[in-house]
Amino acid sequence: MSPEILTENYDYELPEGFIATTPVHPRDHAKLLVYDRKIDTITHTTFKHLLDFVPKECDVFLNDTRVIKARIFGVKEAQSINKKGFVQGGGKVELLFNKPLDAHHYLVMIRGKVQIGTKLLFDDNLVATVTAFNEDGSRVVTFSHNGKEIRFEDLVLVLDNIGHLPLPPYMQREDNKEDETDYQTLFAQKAGAVAAPTASLHFTPELFDALQKRHNTHKVTLHVGAGTFKPVDVEKILEHPMHSEYFDIPESSAQVIDSDKPLLAIGTTVTRTLEYYVRTQKTQGECDLFLNLHNPPQRVTHLLTNFHLPKSTLIMLVSAFVGREKTLDLYKEAIAKHYRFFSYGDAMLIL
Repeated sequence: MSPEILTENYDYELPEGFIATTPVHPRDHAKLLVYDRKIDTITHTTFKHLLDFVPKECDVFLNDTRVIKARIFGVKEAQSINKKGFVQGGGKVELLFNKPLDAHHYLVMIRGKVQIGTKLLFDDNLVATVTAFNEDGSRVVTFSHNGKEIRFEDLVLVLDNIGHLPLPPYMQREDNKEDETDYQTLFAQKAGAVAAPTASLHFTPELFDALQKRHNTHKVTLHVGAGTFKPVDVEKILEHPMHSEYFDIPESSAQVIDSDKPLLAIGTTVTRTLEYYVRTQKTQGECDLFLNLHNPPQRVTHLLTNFHLPKSTLIMLVSAFVGREKTLDLYKEAIAKHYRFFSYGDAMLIL
């Protein structure tokens, strides 16, 4: 059996203290590992010098999704009063919004025991009613606000008022005021993500202006879902049930993808969006593309990305560009040079 098939072969040992729980300031002072595939060279620099390495003829694609305050805390509606006069039910719950399923139903994760029909009460008169259970542990709910059913665009406003940014669990801390800026890209526009497209977090306004002056830049939208953190827990990677995320590609961006220009994808989310379009010609819908060595990129020529979790679909995506063994070698090099890992961590440019 090919080593590339087995999940265990995408594992690596990350020493304690290498997970970044806060970003570097200024953003572009993060470390940058540049790997040139053509000549098999590694260069260590900082993100501030990114444009010294990106080929001038490249068009650059960015994800303009905006992270919403998807984590909210509430209580279950009291169910009844027992013989001693005590209210039964009413326990605390935590809800993590994931995405809309249609105009009225939403996919969420709930921490706390609930049943179908259970009403969850939150601040600002927001109420979630559980309507279905899924095998993967997720739940389906409807939301009402001040007694009226609420649509997604209005729900986002309520969440922004009462919710918390859903920092990845490996940060092992609560969100704070600084995260409202730090965990959002400079060009975040369309609300819907529950995780940031982290490769884009390194841009400062000055560096982003320089990028736009030097390169044609294009936007796509992929609302990063909670599934991005779902570990691959099957023996063979191709048996992994890939999560899906809503995407939208403007017509002007699609025309560039259809061209023969070299493309730099800023992040794995952009890569998956562009590659899904190449395979389906769809400009809107649900992207469930799993890029790996058995399904490598067909259109994206260069990738900017962070350093990802062991045995994740994201490290498998990187392997689709440079090979599994080379990916693990690059990660070892990053560890040896004390790079910071994961969402608030340092970056890698693959040429």
